[in-house]
Amino acid sequence: MAVPLGVDALSRYQRFSLYNSPYTAHGRGHAVDLYPDSGLGPAENSSLAPSPVAGEVLETRTVRAPPKPYAPNHDHLILVDTGAHVARILHVEPDVESGDSIEVGDPLGSLVRAGFFAPWVDNHVHLELRAPDENPYRASGSLALDPEVEVEGLDWDGSGRVVETGETYAILDAPAHPAPGERFVGIASDEGRVLDGGLVHYAGGGALGGGGGAVSLFGQRVGQADGRTVAWDDIEIRANDDPITGLSFCCARDPAFGAKLVRPGHGFAVGDRIEVDLRPTDDPIRLG
Repeated sequence: MAVPLGVDALSRYQRFSLYNSPYTAHGRGHAVDLYPDSGLGPAENSSLAPSPVAGEVLETRTVRAPPKPYAPNHDHLILVDTGAHVARILHVEPDVESGDSIEVGDPLGSLVRAGFFAPWVDNHVHLELRAPDENPYRASGSLALDPEVEVEGLDWDGSGRVVETGETYAILDAPAHPAPGERFVGIASDEGRVLDGGLVHYAGGGALGGGGGAVSLFGQRVGQADGRTVAWDDIEIRANDDPITGLSFCCARDPAFGAKLVRPGHGFAVGDRIEVDLRPTDDPIRLG
């Protein structure tokens, strides 16, 4: 059974994603990344991290992270006893310590970038929940998570204008959030399920709000769902007929929401008109 993520916890954040990472626990939605500040470039959005859980801090420790030129080779782990579970929290330099009692929304510390991040990923809180008798330090062993919020699926035809760029990504003005701040939205598949994850640069992703079966976008099948977890097909993604690394999907409630194109070294500029299309390939980009 999946562990519910309550509205009170999720309302502290602008965006969340269960699948948009190659990290082990995200493979079947057994972890969630929670974004307090969205619409800011990865280098700028360092801020305080509100706690997604209530309980007693068991331990904080510094852990090793993969070496990357844009991030330090260490991260931080915070373990919290919530009563029913042990919460594993990463990517926060802690201002709390063992024995502290915390409530949902209390500041845990400052968001940090670590080598676990791809360069196009915004700063965020990584959360997993485990049974009290599970080893809290291993990468595997966390429980499936079930966000208890309705996420509205937005139709998107693959077009839009660039409103923001970074060295490795571009964000479009479409699909536009119909009611920023009021509810979470995401890009819908042709079947009306909300897409989550990195298509197709990560091996799999999610299709929230429905059962299994084929998943398609723009009339092209992109994967097969087992429940909400999708194994992506071998697909090439093109923007204005040039191959890109992928599309980054999440659930968001902020006004800066729009399709995110991943492409290190791209030549996109703010104001450019973009048309995205998909096609089968024998050589898909896979980063994890």
